[in-house]
Amino acid sequence: MFGNPQSSQTSRSPQAAQPAQPTQLVQPAQPAHYTGTAAPRPILAATDLVMDYTANMPRAQAGHAPVGTIYPGHTLALNHVNFQLAEGETVAVMGPSGSGKSTLLHALAGIIRPTSGTVTFRGTDVTHMSDADRTKLRRSAFGFVFQSGQLLPELPAIENIALPMMLSGADYRQATDVAVLWLERLGLRALAAQRPGEMSGGQMQRIAIARALAMRPAVVFADEPTGALDQTTGREVMSMLIDVARGNGAAVVVVTHDPNVAAFCSRTVTMQDGVLQ
Repeated sequence: MFGNPQSSQTSRSPQAAQPAQPTQLVQPAQPAHYTGTAAPRPILAATDLVMDYTANMPRAQAGHAPVGTIYPGHTLALNHVNFQLAEGETVAVMGPSGSGKSTLLHALAGIIRPTSGTVTFRGTDVTHMSDADRTKLRRSAFGFVFQSGQLLPELPAIENIALPMMLSGADYRQATDVAVLWLERLGLRALAAQRPGEMSGGQMQRIAIARALAMRPAVVFADEPTGALDQTTGREVMSMLIDVARGNGAAVVVVTHDPNVAAFCSRTVTMQDGVLQ
């Protein structure tokens, strides 16, 4: 039901909507669609991840132990977690509050660096990248949808969608042309000039989905994307997210405590006390 925005019937030229440099940030190659019948190579993998927020920082700062030292008796946010995500796969990570599911998402996305273990994206070790390189990776290869949407309140919808493209090198006209195509694709054209404060929660989440997918990421990370929505709106938002991501060949990792949200994904895993079950 969702077509490619560059092939939509519109007066704007799709070629004109693509920034010339760097082209791959707006239109990277699409990964293969995950069918669930084979064993596609992992696009993202975590190996023996440990996250200990409290054990070593004071001692390391005092010179008593190197950063990365793990001491017995501390609760680990991630306790030797292994995880793989295939090209185009959709995975729900379920668990109660405090189980470590959001920490796992942040580690997979390169937002935080784990205490030990590795995360690789298409064979590249993300955990040993510099902060600047991880930021570039998140801008070009990953999309994000959070519980609150995290739209910039002073910007209208079209500019909220266009902003990541401009940060990656597109000029204003090119980025907003692509943003308009995404608004039209998702049936949100009427919201183009509205700011977040003028939208409902469901509308803000739909704009956040458009912003996340406009860069054509390889992986979309969604952290409780329906947590602030009523059940009906939440189902509509999840259906849109999964349909559009699949249409673009993007893999999806959804963190949720709601089995109704998890049901939209092709696979569900559970976190409990930092352990992936």
